[in-house]
Amino acid sequence: MALSRPDSARSKTAWSTATHDNEVFQASSFGSGPLDGGFDNGSGSRSGSAKKVRQVEEGNDSCWYKFTEGIKSMWSTRHTVDTKEDKELYIKTTLRELVIYLLFLAVLCALTFGMTSSTMFYYTKVMSELFLDAPFENKNTFRGINHPFDFWRFAEKPLVDGLYWETWYNSRNLTEDERGYIYYESKLLGLPRLRQVRVKNNTCTIDTNFENQLKGCYGPYKGYNEFKGTFGPEGENATGWTFSTSEELDGSKHPGILATYNGGGFVRNLGKKKSESLAIIEDLKSKLWIDRATRAVFVDFTVYNANINLFCVVRLTMEFPATGGAMAASAFRTVKLIRYVSALDYVIMACECLFVLFIIYYSIEEIIEIKEHKLKYFTEFWNVLDIFVLAVSCVCIAFSVYRTIEVNRKLDQLLKQPDEHADFEYLAYWQSQFNNQIAVAVFFAWIKMFKYISFNKTMTQLSVTLSRCRKDLLGFTVMFMIMLISFAQFGNLLFGTEIKDFSTVWNTIFTLFRIILGDFDFYALQRAHLFFGTAYFFLYVFLIFFVLLNMFLAIINDTYSEVKGDETLQENDFEVGDYFKKGYEKMMDKLNFKKDKLTDIQLTLAGADANGDNHLEFSEWRNDLKKKGYGDTEIEAMFAKYDTDGDRILDPEEQRHLAEDLLKQKDSLNQEYAKMAQDAKDGETPAALADLLNSDDESGDTRGIVDDGVPYEEYAVLARRVDRMEHSIGSIVSKIDAVLIKLDTMEKAKTRRRETMSKLLDTIIEGGGDELTDEDRKNQMENLVADELARWDEEAMNSSSSDLGTSSGRPMSGMSMLRSPTSSSKGRDMV
Repeated sequence: MALSRPDSARSKTAWSTATHDNEVFQASSFGSGPLDGGFDNGSGSRSGSAKKVRQVEEGNDSCWYKFTEGIKSMWSTRHTVDTKEDKELYIKTTLRELVIYLLFLAVLCALTFGMTSSTMFYYTKVMSELFLDAPFENKNTFRGINHPFDFWRFAEKPLVDGLYWETWYNSRNLTEDERGYIYYESKLLGLPRLRQVRVKNNTCTIDTNFENQLKGCYGPYKGYNEFKGTFGPEGENATGWTFSTSEELDGSKHPGILATYNGGGFVRNLGKKKSESLAIIEDLKSKLWIDRATRAVFVDFTVYNANINLFCVVRLTMEFPATGGAMAASAFRTVKLIRYVSALDYVIMACECLFVLFIIYYSIEEIIEIKEHKLKYFTEFWNVLDIFVLAVSCVCIAFSVYRTIEVNRKLDQLLKQPDEHADFEYLAYWQSQFNNQIAVAVFFAWIKMFKYISFNKTMTQLSVTLSRCRKDLLGFTVMFMIMLISFAQFGNLLFGTEIKDFSTVWNTIFTLFRIILGDFDFYALQRAHLFFGTAYFFLYVFLIFFVLLNMFLAIINDTYSEVKGDETLQENDFEVGDYFKKGYEKMMDKLNFKKDKLTDIQLTLAGADANGDNHLEFSEWRNDLKKKGYGDTEIEAMFAKYDTDGDRILDPEEQRHLAEDLLKQKDSLNQEYAKMAQDAKDGETPAALADLLNSDDESGDTRGIVDDGVPYEEYAVLARRVDRMEHSIGSIVSKIDAVLIKLDTMEKAKTRRRETMSKLLDTIIEGGGDELTDEDRKNQMENLVADELARWDEEAMNSSSSDLGTSSGRPMSGMSMLRSPTSSSKGRDMV
């Protein structure tokens, strides 16, 4: 049956689509009350379906069902949930992914930046200046070493002075407990060590013309020509003169300037005191420990500063190329190997645990997506990036565990053997690699942010621009590489023997890139070759800088202009602001709808007692609420809740309980209104709105699913809408019928008027013949016109008294015009 239209405030929103998306608004949000039973506004004929829904609800309310559904929802993404048809689900899924990923990114940043600080830089700076910039004879420093003899000068003065601090600045000697510290703060762990690698004699080919003149030939260092025997004066069997393998020394390979050297070699540890070390250095120097076969010498030691909990692993390298001379290099690795000491360190440990949980979470997520999409999963760039970040993160986690175990082992070994060399070089090297990997992970983790903000067209300009111009960029890259390689080989052949930046093809390529950025030494080219140096520079600048570089910028600029032009024709996948605004409006609509229900019940409670006996019978209650558009089921549920004695009558006491509950709920609603208004004023998202946006359904504990998978609340809302639409459409149809009848009446009136005017003209022309004078004809015509006007006025008055009469604001009809004196006089003048 069609229900009457709700009155008062409810009538304004009764047919609003946005208002009743989920009209079963639970009273539990504001406390228990008369609306706890729920008003579905459906007819009693739907009670059977409601029972069926409740049966399904009981099955779906089980703890295991809720647990499994909750587990599934934890890994729901845009790749695992079909969001093509449901835009709101797409928004919620995207926002959920974005929030979780922001938490992961925050944990990752806290983890990485908690492992480093500016103190590391200053510690490295202090240590490097102590050993690299301290002068020795001829005011030379370690950085300027270019002769084998310079190494002994450095070892006898800056090296031992930096390693052994035995007096204070006032020349007071340090005690035994105070010794062994660099700068009085950093503990020297174990003994410093000297190690050299050598090559065999006759490891190069000598031309036959010089075979008699050259008695020895020592080629560049290679792994296969490394000398692994014993050398030096006869009877010397010390470690400095006997080869030790990499396994014996627990060493690692070292990439130098000229070659990559193995971890073995000829090793000699320095002493615990300065005098002992000077004696060892003098002994090695006097017995020619460094000779023509030497290709590299390494000075290794490790210091630990307990004030800042940092290790500094130092390696000073002196390479002796086959060309003669010497080349100095150094490596200062400041690392934090002991991870958990201070309170902040334990906070970082908590972040590490969260990081591991996030990696497990995302690993499961990627496995689910791969299982669902198979090989198609790897066709998307962001998915490949996810796998890469996860792989790097897993490697970092594994190394973190290994580092903790290995550091403990090294420290235990050092405590047992304090007079041996503490080799932390290998561990420090991999700690540096760990830092590099985690840096890469952080970089790509930030790049991945574009995946979650790509719903906005502005955020996709970079990717769209590069995607559209990729073919043009590919062609440009081919041209650029041809030109770059040609100039690189040209420059290497011209200047490779005189300028360090052009000494190899790779160095030349990097030098050419630096020229593009404005970093070049034109005068070095000119000194190398006056004509070719000048011509090479100007030709490269003209072709690369002025031509190719501007072509590249033009390609990017034109494509970007096209993308910006197309943006005006595109729509965003969704606007976050609009989404929150819609949620706020939905919440307000729900509050208004609940308030309207409370008002209806209060009015029914106050005015439904027709006989005035202070006892509200069910028939009176039902009739009044039916007029307001409520269904039998909800009317019955509401009445039964407060009819405690079951006599189908609400006595004064029961009515009082109902009125008190209504008043409490109304107060709760007013408080919720005030809270939402205050939150909006403060620029915060109201809590109720946040709950609405974060939940897939606001139906509370009464949520259920009918047989075809439709939620019970949605079924109730749709049923209510159908009833209201039936009533509304019936009213509209009746009005349309009335309008059609009126139009038909007006059409008939027009036809009669035409016929009347024709008769008048015929009567005037034919009536009376020639015997009538003009005055008589004029009087006759006036009488006929007056009679017709009087008849029209009578019809107009009858029409205006009907329900569809003309309103005062509308334009005058033809009948009104004829009734006016002006129209009558115009009619007479016309005749």
